[in-house]
Amino acid sequence: MPNPLKHHPFLVGLLVAASIACVALFLGFWQAIFWAAVFGILFRPIYLRLVERFKGRRSLGAAVTVILIFFTVLLPGIMVASVVASEAAGVYSRFQSGEIDLNVPVEWFNQRLPYVSEWAAGYGISLGDVPSKLSAMAVKGSQYIGSLALSAGQNLTSFVVQFFLMLYLLFFVFRDGDKMLQYLHAAIPLPDTMEKRLFDKFAEVSRATIKGTLLIGLFQGFLGGLIFLMLGINGAVFWGAVMTILSVLPAVGSGLVWGPAAIYLFATGAITKGVILVLFGVFLIGLADNVLRPILVGRDTRMPDYLVLFSTLGGLGLFGITGFVLGPILVALFLAVVQIYLEEPVGSG
Repeated sequence: MPNPLKHHPFLVGLLVAASIACVALFLGFWQAIFWAAVFGILFRPIYLRLVERFKGRRSLGAAVTVILIFFTVLLPGIMVASVVASEAAGVYSRFQSGEIDLNVPVEWFNQRLPYVSEWAAGYGISLGDVPSKLSAMAVKGSQYIGSLALSAGQNLTSFVVQFFLMLYLLFFVFRDGDKMLQYLHAAIPLPDTMEKRLFDKFAEVSRATIKGTLLIGLFQGFLGGLIFLMLGINGAVFWGAVMTILSVLPAVGSGLVWGPAAIYLFATGAITKGVILVLFGVFLIGLADNVLRPILVGRDTRMPDYLVLFSTLGGLGLFGITGFVLGPILVALFLAVVQIYLEEPVGSG
């Protein structure tokens, strides 16, 4: 491997300046590049199977894989996002108008479990203030989820450009991915063994995190939205999106949505629907994580739950909806670098 310290200082400076210029040029398209890389990692096994079926024709395999991703993932995702934005506005208006009255379930709860109110009062907590606080939280939550879904629509031209650039780049990620990795290996000034360990560890943790966070969260949100739709609860798609995001919370997760919804059903006299929602939430939505995680993640190393939680929330705050995936991946990269740094003997390389 070439040692950059042996090159002429001017050449090193020129390389740094050119790198900074390239980063500045590509910075406006970072989301298209990022999502092309994510889909390239997730769907690479399908691409390799298609290449084998097409007798080694990589371009054809890449094109067919991109088309499959468009019709099975991206197009449905855009349609769901538009529905989420619409339903978020509806949920917001129902809370604002008082159509959804949270005083009803709180009064129902106090009548059946009065000792809970007494216990809370002993700590200076008034359950009578709960409805207004919950309404405020729900209003802010619906505004936030709606803003995530509408972020692309605020600049339609930019979204369309980024979207088609991502599809265009994704084709080359599939077809020329091996060459890209080889070039990246050659460009990074680290020993080959250390580079391999870094890439392998990062790929392992990132793959496990994407599967354990994104796919399981989407599945829980789908189940939650489905049961809400079957029970006739307004805003089923919106609440499914909320459950997808809340799935990163250890233990509780989506229960923060279907639990209060079940209480509301009980309080308004819909006992059968409330029982169905509780059973569905406990035995299907709640257990989905425990059943799917070993299947999807397998032996891959996954980050601890608290790191997944904070990295996901931090990513959402910094990067919007892209941060749901980017946040955990950045932390996965950090962990991979730290682990290799700690294990690497001093003075090696």
